[in-house]
Amino acid sequence: MSSLLVIIPLLLVLLLNLPLVALMDSVAFSLAVWFVIFQGVAVFIPASMFWSLPLGSLANDYSRLLTFSSLPVDNLGLVMFLAIAIVGFGALFTARYTITDLKRRFLFTNLTLLALAGMNGVVLANDLFLLYIFLEIVAVVSFVLIAFDREKRAYEGAFKYIVLSAVATVMILASLALLMMTAGGVSFGEVSAAIKTSGSGKPLVLLATGIMVAGLFIKGGLVPFHGWLPDAYSSAPSAVSVLLAGIVTKTAGVYTLIRLSTDVLGLNPVVLAIFLAVGTISIIIGALAALGQSDFKRMLSYSSISQVGYIIFGLGSGNPLGIAGAIFHLFNHSVFKSLLFINAAAVEKETGTRNMDELGGLANKMPVTGFTSVVAFLSTAGIPPLAGFWSKIMIIIGVWQAGHPIYAALAVIASLITLAYFLIMQRKVFFGKLASGFEGLREASLWIVIPSLLLALITIGIGIFAPWLFGSFLLPVRSIL
Repeated sequence: MSSLLVIIPLLLVLLLNLPLVALMDSVAFSLAVWFVIFQGVAVFIPASMFWSLPLGSLANDYSRLLTFSSLPVDNLGLVMFLAIAIVGFGALFTARYTITDLKRRFLFTNLTLLALAGMNGVVLANDLFLLYIFLEIVAVVSFVLIAFDREKRAYEGAFKYIVLSAVATVMILASLALLMMTAGGVSFGEVSAAIKTSGSGKPLVLLATGIMVAGLFIKGGLVPFHGWLPDAYSSAPSAVSVLLAGIVTKTAGVYTLIRLSTDVLGLNPVVLAIFLAVGTISIIIGALAALGQSDFKRMLSYSSISQVGYIIFGLGSGNPLGIAGAIFHLFNHSVFKSLLFINAAAVEKETGTRNMDELGGLANKMPVTGFTSVVAFLSTAGIPPLAGFWSKIMIIIGVWQAGHPIYAALAVIASLITLAYFLIMQRKVFFGKLASGFEGLREASLWIVIPSLLLALITIGIGIFAPWLFGSFLLPVRSIL
C-alpha cells in the first residue's frame, strides 16, 4: 500500500497529468492511517513519545514494532508524507499563477511529480543504498528545476547545487562502501548493530557514518556547507523556490539526519555534540545573514538556514522533548516557509521586483498577502500562539533539560534576531505609505491566495491546538492485536 506513494506519481508522469490526485494520495494516506490508529482505547501517552510511537503498537508497549497493513513507516514517516503533499500543493498552485506557458507548466508538473516520488521514496527507505538512490532522484530533479527558466542566475544557482551535491554524493557512496566492507550490509539494522558492536572494524564504521553525516549536512544546507542554498533558492523560479525551501531540502538532508540518528546511530554523544554545534552556528549565521538582505527571496533563503539549524539543534539535545520539537518544527517550517515563498512570488509577480527597498505599503493593495505574511513571520520568530512558538519552545526546553543552558540562551537570542529581520521585511514591503508606481496594484489571483490562506490557517490552527496535541493528554490508540 505505502509503495503507491512512489508508484502513483511515476504512473501519472507516464499517463495524463493528474498531479492533484498524487498529492491527495499522500494526504489521504497520512490522515487515514492516523485516524485508524488513534481511534479506540484511550490511554495516557507522554508528549515526547508521540513522534516515536510505532505504528500498531500498544500504548504501554513502545518497544515493539508491529505492522499495520505492512507499512514500513512510523509517525515520523506519516508527518513527512503530509508535509510533502502540502508543500506540493502550494508549489503547483504557485506554478499555475506564475508560469503562463502551458507547455512549461506541463513540464514543471511532471518534474514535481518525479520529485514527489523521490521524496516519498526517501521516507519509505529502510536501508542506506535505497536511501541513496532516492536522494539522487530528488537531487537530479532539483538541478533541472533550479535552472528551469534558463537564465544566467538560474544556471549559476544550479551549478553550485550540482557541485556541492556531487561532493555529498561522493561522501555518501564512500560511506556505503566502507559500511559494506565492515558492517556486512547497509540495512539500518545491520549498520546499527555494527556501530554497537566493539571490534577491529568499528573505527571504520564510525568513520563511514561520520562521512555520511557530513554529506547530509551539505544536502541540508547547514553551515558551513550552505554556500549553494541562497543562490539556488533565490535564482530558481518562484514555484521551484516553494518546493525547494518547503520540503526538498528538509527531506534530503534534515529528515534523513533525524532518521539515521534515531534508527541507526543511536543518538551517539559525539554525534549529538556535533549536531548541537552545527545547529547553533547555522541558527546564528543564517539569522545574521538574513538581517542584511534587501532581496526578498534571498532573505527568506538565509532564514531557512537558520530555521533548519533549530531542527538539528533540537535533534542534538538527545532529549525526547527536544527531538519531538525538532520533528514538529520540521513540519511547521515546511508550512510557514512555503507560505513566505508563496507570498514572495505574489509580490514579485504583481510588482515586478523583489528588491524590498523599492517596495512599501503593499498591504493596502494586497491585504491577504500582507496578513498571511504576518502570520508566517510571527510563526517563524516563535511568537505565541502560532505553531512555530510551540516547536521552538519544545526545542529550547529540551536542550535546557539536556544540560545545555548556554545553547538554549543562544537559541532564544537568535529568535529575537529573526523577529528583527522579519519586522524590517514587513515594514519595507507591506507597511507604511504605498510606494510610488503601485497605485494600480491589486491583490494576487485566487491561484496564489487560496494556498496562502490554507497554509496560514494550518499555522494558526496548529498553534491554537498545540497544547492539546502535545501535552500529556488522552491519546486514543487502537489495539490491533
